[in-house]
Amino acid sequence: MRLMEGRRCSILTGSQNLAISHGLSQSLAGRAAILHLLPLSSDEVRQFPTAPTELFELLWTGSYPRIYDRGIPAQQWLADYVATYVQRDVRQILNVGDLNRFNTFLRLCAAHTAQELKLSTLGADAGVSHNTAGAWLSVLESSFLVFRLPAWHRNIKNQIVKIPKLHFFDSGLVCYLLGIREPSQLRHHPLRGAVFESWVIAERYKKQIHQGREPQMFHFRESRGVEVDLLEVDGAAARLVEIKSAETIAGDFFKGLHQFAQVLVDGKMFQVVEKEVVYGGSQALTREGVKVIPWKLVSG
Repeated sequence: MRLMEGRRCSILTGSQNLAISHGLSQSLAGRAAILHLLPLSSDEVRQFPTAPTELFELLWTGSYPRIYDRGIPAQQWLADYVATYVQRDVRQILNVGDLNRFNTFLRLCAAHTAQELKLSTLGADAGVSHNTAGAWLSVLESSFLVFRLPAWHRNIKNQIVKIPKLHFFDSGLVCYLLGIREPSQLRHHPLRGAVFESWVIAERYKKQIHQGREPQMFHFRESRGVEVDLLEVDGAAARLVEIKSAETIAGDFFKGLHQFAQVLVDGKMFQVVEKEVVYGGSQALTREGVKVIPWKLVSG
């Protein structure tokens, strides 16, 4: 790629990330601004007349624009996308000899969405080394299929050491890779909660990215059992978010939020601590000092 000095231009790269492009001869440092356009947010999806109105249909369909813009059946488009991605992009970037093994690795990653990332386990299950699994995961990240949600700790050095969670940007892709062939199957699937959790966190992530902000998002888990799905940090303010796919509210949704909030208050780490539950129901309310947000308002 050759760019002319003094000229302004825009380059739309598709799924190709300039940071890993071997065909780019210049770094463009200080001369280029990079904007990542992730899959559609739920608010953007709702602008299409064919947008799903039911939660599990939305999760199953996903948020890639072409599915809605061209009216292509989700499973058909996703099958073609995975095939071309594995056959073309992965082969170019990694020169993978055994594409079937990489495809297995991709499906195993889908089965581990919203779980703590253990590369040794993923690699062993896929029949590759820890280092190979790490290289392959980096390509999935650079291709904007997945992202890591780091663990939060009051000591920033420990944030780097603690185990991150793996999340997919698109729930429809996860459903396809898991072999979920219709929305009703997702409703009763054992990974329904994990798919919903990744979808909510991806929605929050996309919102910040599309506003030109660097997401400050974490998960939290203590050995004694206190766990919170999402911690969003904005300066001196923190927002704690628990994510549940259930359509009705249960009392145990709030326990981890209250416990973690107390840890933050006692440690005087943030001036403001907000608590939220995002769930699969339809009613917005406040309970026990916690905002309860239905799935349709997740991007708010």
